[in-house]
Amino acid sequence: MLNKYARAFVTRLLTPVARLLIKLGVSPDVVTIVGTLGVCFGSLAFYPRREFLTGTLVITAFVFFDTLDGIMARMNDRSTRWGAFLDSTLDRIADAAIFGGLVLWYAGSGDNAIMAGLALACLILGMVVSYARARAEGLGLTANVGIAERAERLVLVLAATGFVGLGAPEILLTVVLALLALASLVTIVQRMLEVRRQTLSERV
Repeated sequence: MLNKYARAFVTRLLTPVARLLIKLGVSPDVVTIVGTLGVCFGSLAFYPRREFLTGTLVITAFVFFDTLDGIMARMNDRSTRWGAFLDSTLDRIADAAIFGGLVLWYAGSGDNAIMAGLALACLILGMVVSYARARAEGLGLTANVGIAERAERLVLVLAATGFVGLGAPEILLTVVLALLALASLVTIVQRMLEVRRQTLSERV
């Protein structure tokens, strides 16, 4: 839902930037790679030191590159299967870096096993959510259902981490991570059931 309503606004906002980068001869693939490196830097340089606000601001700035590369590819008529593959693969790396940065803090100096476990659960389950859809599509099926799409997961964890960095109680991040882990688990089950439904219908 968030992806549906926010993407149109962000696209309008970033279109002038996309036009400028195209004129400068910048490739969408370069934007994808730079965006991922930026997210990884923000996550792994600041979150493990509990510099949550700085890390969130850096990550948020580079997250927009994920939309920017798509806009550039469409404007330049360069949307390819390679670009889609690169984008999806690097998205997984970026997501893992965000939750991994939280794991590093809470498993280390933060000394909070519950929070480390919740962040790790979000990391693992988020990967499985994406894998379930990719594997289904590889089998010629669809699994684009579920309550925890990537956009929602990112917005919630970044918002909660940023607010905690501003001084909000840490329980806010605890609740968000717990809800994200639960929502991701539900999404996995939803996708499994959807694929199961499709495979059963093939036998009829």
